[in-house]
Amino acid sequence: MSSYQDLLAQKAKLEQQAAELEKQLADARRAERAGVIAQIKSLLAEHGLTVADLGLKAGGSKPAGTSAAAGRKVAPKYRNNDTGETWTGRGLQPKWVQAAVAAGKKLEDFAI
Repeated sequence: MSSYQDLLAQKAKLEQQAAELEKQLADARRAERAGVIAQIKSLLAEHGLTVADLGLKAGGSKPAGTSAAAGRKVAPKYRNNDTGETWTGRGLQPKWVQAAVAAGKKLEDFAI
């Protein structure tokens, strides 16, 4: 059976080897990506295509139809001047909007 000090030395050696392996992995990934990027650029040039033709934004990987702003807060478009309540105009109408419209007011009356 190994002593505690021997095990600590083995652990340190393994951690060093793991760090070296991580560096090798990162270098290999970087080299592989560079090759793929060069191949894609070559194909784009060969066929006269642009990033826009692929439906992608330059520097991004999402299709053009997806929203980068999904899940972000939106500025309110409507305000109830009596209570200060607001609504962005998205989703279901709040009860105060429904009640006002039912009472004969127009949505435009609450526009900010």
